[in-house]
Amino acid sequence: MAGQRVEVDGGIMEGGGQILRVSTALSCLLGLPLRVHKIRAGRSTPGLRPQHLSGLEMIRDLCDGQLEGAEIGSTEIMFTPEKIKGGIHTADTKTAGSVCLLMQVSMPCVLFASSPSELRLKGGTNAEMAPQIDYTATVFKPIVEKFGFKFNCDIKMRGYYPKGGGEVIVRMSPVKQLNPINLTDRGSVTKIYGRAFVAGVLPFKVAKDMAAAAVRCIRKEVRDLYVNIQPVQEPKDQAFGNGNGIIIIAETSTGCLFAGSSLGKRGVNADKVGIEAAEMLLANLRHGGAVDEYLQDQLIIFMALACGVSRIKTGPVTLHTQTAIHFAEQLAKVSIPLDRAIDFYCSQFWVRLYKW
Repeated sequence: MAGQRVEVDGGIMEGGGQILRVSTALSCLLGLPLRVHKIRAGRSTPGLRPQHLSGLEMIRDLCDGQLEGAEIGSTEIMFTPEKIKGGIHTADTKTAGSVCLLMQVSMPCVLFASSPSELRLKGGTNAEMAPQIDYTATVFKPIVEKFGFKFNCDIKMRGYYPKGGGEVIVRMSPVKQLNPINLTDRGSVTKIYGRAFVAGVLPFKVAKDMAAAAVRCIRKEVRDLYVNIQPVQEPKDQAFGNGNGIIIIAETSTGCLFAGSSLGKRGVNADKVGIEAAEMLLANLRHGGAVDEYLQDQLIIFMALACGVSRIKTGPVTLHTQTAIHFAEQLAKVSIPLDRAIDFYCSQFWVRLYKW
């Protein structure tokens, strides 16, 4: 399978871990040896952090590949993939590093494994600078399954900053190919719902205050819909450590999903957390696209791998999305005209992908 090694500059565009995730996943899927240099050059602490290292090691193990130069702080790695296999694969950040980002790098790969897979992902389930697991389960999952596959996401334990300690098990069976998607018709908002949670020593009143503040904020703009945000006290045996946060989802008549979310921090009052999530949701509803700002970049790799033309209508295209497009073009050789709607024209490259 090995060919000429692809060179990837990890310091351009988004300049962070996303470049590593997209390029190593495509390298694994397409059998392309890879060298990534200037890893996370755009960050205050460049190089691999624990969550990036655990993701790379999982990708190496699930395809029996070779990984060189991968250690904490490393700014250059070389990866040589082999054939993707199913079975049980574990990744543990041993920190509050996001399990959802581990899922982002591994899920596209095991879709084309030789047998069903179980991903055991450990770290933070509700972490800053990453999707919350609630977003992954309620927004990402139903939309990404439109490509023609199913996965099960079992939240065994929730984990928060700074200790992590969460665990999520993802189970999925391989597919022969992905179907293209068309998400261009936004429709009208029919439901708004969510959950405001507290875990550990935090009082239940914090959850109620977050929910109430979010509802008040949304009602200023959306007056004709009932807004159902449930305050939740996470059970002690299902949450490790202390944390609080909120996610609010808007569902439309055409099945589109949008979200706003926020996590509590020490010294930030509950009202502010609720309002931040509500304002994020409202901003995503105002732009007129059919996906929210956090879903658009997560769909790129699946669109690049699908057989046929996929279309999504976005609001403003984020830097993360532009970065994902750049590396999909570089590695998967897809042509991507970028307009208000993102079009992917799948090249003949998929023949190689599904020949296994």
